Amino acid sequence: MRATLIHGKHDVRVSEVPDPTIRDDTDAIVRVVRSCICGSDLWPYNSAEPDEAGDRIGHEFLGVVEEVGSGVTRTRKGELVVAPFVWADNTCDFCREGLQTSCRNGGGWGADGTDGGQGEYVRVPFADGVLVGLPGEPDDALLASMLTLSDVFSTGHHAAVSAGVREGDTVAVVGDGAVGLSGVLAANRLGAERIILLGRHVDRTDLGREFGATDVVAERGDEGIERVRELTGGDGAHAVLECVGFGEALRTAIEITRDGGTVGRVGVSQYSDVPLGVGSFMRNVGINGGVAPARAYIEELLPDVLEGRVQPGKVFDRTVGLDEVPDGYRAMNEREALKVLVAP
Repeated sequence: MRATLIHGKHDVRVSEVPDPTIRDDTDAIVRVVRSCICGSDLWPYNSAEPDEAGDRIGHEFLGVVEEVGSGVTRTRKGELVVAPFVWADNTCDFCREGLQTSCRNGGGWGADGTDGGQGEYVRVPFADGVLVGLPGEPDDALLASMLTLSDVFSTGHHAAVSAGVREGDTVAVVGDGAVGLSGVLAANRLGAERIILLGRHVDRTDLGREFGATDVVAERGDEGIERVRELTGGDGAHAVLECVGFGEALRTAIEITRDGGTVGRVGVSQYSDVPLGVGSFMRNVGINGGVAPARAYIEELLPDVLEGRVQPGKVFDRTVGLDEVPDGYRAMNEREALKVLVAP
């Protein structure tokens, strides 16, 4: 089979690798129908050390079950399924609490001998706990939206939930990448009355408006903070979704949060210090969030995707075949594409 491997900085290749096989009786083999490139994949793309052997990569995929182990009882051969971006047994104490990202027996795709999602097939450990069945054989547009449940839309939803978005709230979203736009969609779905999107890429903020943003703030830093304050009568937003991961984005998020409000952070942290000084302390500004337990959200979000009430698949603005994945990485890294869909 063919699969994507990363061999170093800006060195992504599609190569022949051994076909996956059932190792444990709880495994399944999934033929990948759709996968994609994540913004977080760009971190190793820009920093990986040279490695001629290469490492499997990709953590978002959906596909058709081709084979199951003898211990798999719920997942069926021939079923269309989506996999969350980490795998978990979905039975341990953390999983039962809805924190599958901390599963005592779980792990990440492409690590510790597991397959990456950007390939033709994937061996799925703990198939009954990981995979979520999808009805029927939907058209391409619906497949794209279903795929977002694997990570990006679930992550945007996690930002909104972590920030405590409630019906009638004013919400601000820091970042106009795919996660930020998914956060706009999630906040709108939860009933936010006003959604302020902080971003300066017009094609992206236009999609943000389609997803429910009522205002766009293109300014950054102190100017951006002041602009949000102006839009909210000096108060700031009830809930702020930080979807970038840089220290300046977090500072902005804290400063534009209304007294008593919460920042939901889901941008992969590229900082170690959190700017929570006496000012935010006196304003009772809280911070919540982290890596999204997508498995806890998929079944909740799925009906709205199936019925077309939300269309998160619109974050994909380029589709490539498996052989074109290296150019997909380049395009995302150079901001030529928002998010790249892979159709093997």
